[in-house]
Amino acid sequence: MELNGAEIVVRCLQEEGVDYVFGYPGGAVLHLYDELFKQSKVKHILVRHEQGAIHAADGYSRSTEKIGVALVTSGPGVTNAITGIATAYMDSIPLVIITGQVPTHAIGQDAFQECDTVGITRPCVKHNFLIKDVKDIAATIKKAFYIAGTGRPGPVVVDIPKDITHPSQKAEFDYPKSVSMRSYNPVVKGHAGQIKKALQLLLSAKRPMIYTGGGVVLGNAAPELTQLVRYLGFPCTNTLMGLGGYPASDRQFVGMLGMHGTYEANMAMQHCDVLLAIGARFDDRVIGNPKHFFEEPRTIIHIDVDPSSISKRVKVDVPIVGSVKPVLQDLIKQLQASKEKPDAGALKTWWKQIDAWRSINCLKYEKTSKIIKPQFVIEKLHELTKGDAFVTSDVGQHQMWAAQFYKFDKPRRWINSGGLGTMGFGLPAAMGVRLANPKATVACITGEGSIQMCIQELSTCKQYHLPIKIINLNNRYLGMVRQWQQVDYSSRYSESYMDALPDFVKLAEAYGHVGMLIDKPVDVEPALKEALKLKDRLVFMDFITDQTENVWPMVKAGKGLSEMLLGSEDL
Repeated sequence: MELNGAEIVVRCLQEEGVDYVFGYPGGAVLHLYDELFKQSKVKHILVRHEQGAIHAADGYSRSTEKIGVALVTSGPGVTNAITGIATAYMDSIPLVIITGQVPTHAIGQDAFQECDTVGITRPCVKHNFLIKDVKDIAATIKKAFYIAGTGRPGPVVVDIPKDITHPSQKAEFDYPKSVSMRSYNPVVKGHAGQIKKALQLLLSAKRPMIYTGGGVVLGNAAPELTQLVRYLGFPCTNTLMGLGGYPASDRQFVGMLGMHGTYEANMAMQHCDVLLAIGARFDDRVIGNPKHFFEEPRTIIHIDVDPSSISKRVKVDVPIVGSVKPVLQDLIKQLQASKEKPDAGALKTWWKQIDAWRSINCLKYEKTSKIIKPQFVIEKLHELTKGDAFVTSDVGQHQMWAAQFYKFDKPRRWINSGGLGTMGFGLPAAMGVRLANPKATVACITGEGSIQMCIQELSTCKQYHLPIKIINLNNRYLGMVRQWQQVDYSSRYSESYMDALPDFVKLAEAYGHVGMLIDKPVDVEPALKEALKLKDRLVFMDFITDQTENVWPMVKAGKGLSEMLLGSEDL
């Protein structure tokens, strides 16, 4: 069947089973938009800014096992999308971004709305393509989806010049059923000998620790992780990106670790003798100062699909390259077949020590305050949604409080920008989550700084009837910046105070939504209840919170995991 370039692109998306494309039209992609208009299988969601398109596709992907798709035009369309692409890249989120380009004959001529898309995106994509022949469209798009979703996932950009999609440019359409690429063969199965070594170390451990990251969630390995942890009886901690990979309500879960992790998680991580790291990368926000981390001797087993992540920041003893799910399945089989069991006596002593650390109650806050405490709002949200909501967040103090106080028992429920730390992510990501999960409760936890970065997406929510619940923890400061300025800069609050805020209730109403102002602790629960009852309306809740509240515990930059500040008394 002979089709033109634009028809081929749309047919490829249909063949891949794409439900939604998030995008914004412009000159270089008008042929594609014309073809989208002629069909109904692939629905287009018109965002209000290209950054929002990528974040929405990202949220869609994170909350499902699907690859998110976005479509933007050339020039500023691409450059506006870069923040979203880099966000997905840092968190290993599978996306395919189709970008328009000026006609092939104009490339390099400084044509209207031209930019070097391949060059600009190269540092923040898993791979990118520039298509120069209509005959290459189908094979290239197939490769893009394959690369995005296999191995360590990530965003892939496909740049298509306008003339390649012109009605006069035709080719036979034949969508490949499979892909074989000589230069790209990700390892799936782990080395059996290495898995056996890991098992022997785990069974001989006196102070074991299981540390897991986003790789468990992205690899759909939460059931295997849960089975392994419960079988062994070991403590388990998650990174910010790994929350929900192991049930937070389970006693063996010691909380999130890292810069704002729990005292018990960080101390157990620092003082364990055998550490099993699964789908995590030992980044700076997790282990703090590597030199301090290695002051305590331990043996490290590291499972990761990406060989370049192993021994990158921390030298490991037993590397296992492979997809998390099959590796854990093999480890569990070997464990069940083994006659050996973990040292029960040593484990009992280890848990006694962990419970002593736990008794410090590092997440305490003032519960009788006359000003709304942000932690209280998150706790109430968890209670009223029974922990079953999809929660997106922006970046800052509110993000950390959400991670600490909303106990995630399921994977793919916690949607946040971890690696890049992108303000403005929460609202458009929530749009993607809601479209992917149309019957779910979707809550966006944000702050008055972050929400204004992509607030125009309230218009998209109105157009597509997306009844997201926005929890704005409004402290009139760029809260995390203010906290660091208090801790490290002698309370010199340089440019962190927000003194020209809009009336968020009126703003929400102007966009056609419901707005609420909540400034007393007694009104927090009734407001949340009312908002959750309005199942078909977006509700913007503006909670006026304590300006002086900080996120504790805190490991200062350059400090070690066990060098935590537990509260303002430690300053």
